[in-house]
Amino acid sequence: MPFGYRYGYYFDPTYLLVVIGALVSMIASMRVKTTFNKYAGVRSRSNMTGAQAAQRVLNSAGIYDVRIQHVAGSLTDHYNPKNKTLNLSDSVYGSASVAAVGVAAHECGHAIQHQQGYSPLQIRSALVPVANFGSAAAWPLIILGIMFGGAGSMMCKIGIVFFCAAVLFQLVTLPVEFNASSRAVRILGDTGILSEQELPYTRKVLKAAALTYVAGAAAAILQLLRLLLLFGGRDND
Repeated sequence: MPFGYRYGYYFDPTYLLVVIGALVSMIASMRVKTTFNKYAGVRSRSNMTGAQAAQRVLNSAGIYDVRIQHVAGSLTDHYNPKNKTLNLSDSVYGSASVAAVGVAAHECGHAIQHQQGYSPLQIRSALVPVANFGSAAAWPLIILGIMFGGAGSMMCKIGIVFFCAAVLFQLVTLPVEFNASSRAVRILGDTGILSEQELPYTRKVLKAAALTYVAGAAAAILQLLRLLLLFGGRDND
C-alpha cells in the first residue's frame, strides 16, 4: 500500500512536501522582487540603460547578430536562442539602475553561452521538449494508472519517469543560470559599465534571482519524492 493511503483519504502527510516546496518558491519569488525593487532605485554612474548596457556587453563579447527588444511585463527578461533575441522587460529595458543593468547583463550571459557552445546550455535546450512532454504527460498517466491498475501500476511508474524529465531540466538549469550571472558580473566590471562600488549591488540582485531557480529545483525534487512515496511501491493494494 502506498505511503499516503494508509492514513485515510482525508489525510495525506506527503502533502507536506508540496507545501514546503510551494513556500520555498514563494519566499524566493518575494525575495527577488524586493531585492530588485530596492536596487532599481540606485542609478548607475554610467547612466546606461539596460538596453544600452546589453548592447555594449554583447559587442564586447564579439556578438553582433543578437537583436535586443522590449517585452512587456516585469522581470520577464529572457534570451531566445532560436531567433537570437535578447528580450528585456519594462523594468529593465529603459532603466539605468544597477538592478536593470545587472539583469540585462545576465541575459547577455546566456547569449555568450550560446555563442561559445556552453555544454549545460546545450543540454538544457535539448531537454526542453522532453521536459515539456514529461510535465504534461506525467499526471494524466498517473491518474489513469490509479483508475485502471492501482497506485502501484506500471502506468503510474511510467508517469513518474516522465516527471523525472522535468526535474532533470530544473537541475540542469542551475549551472546555466549561475554561470550567466558570473559572466555578467565579470563583464560589467571589465567594461566599466558598473564601478567596483556598484558591483556588490548587482551581485545581490543576481543572487536573489538565482535562488528562484534553486527553489524551483527543490520544489520539483520534493514533488518527485512525494510521487515515489505514493505511487512508487511494488504492490497495487
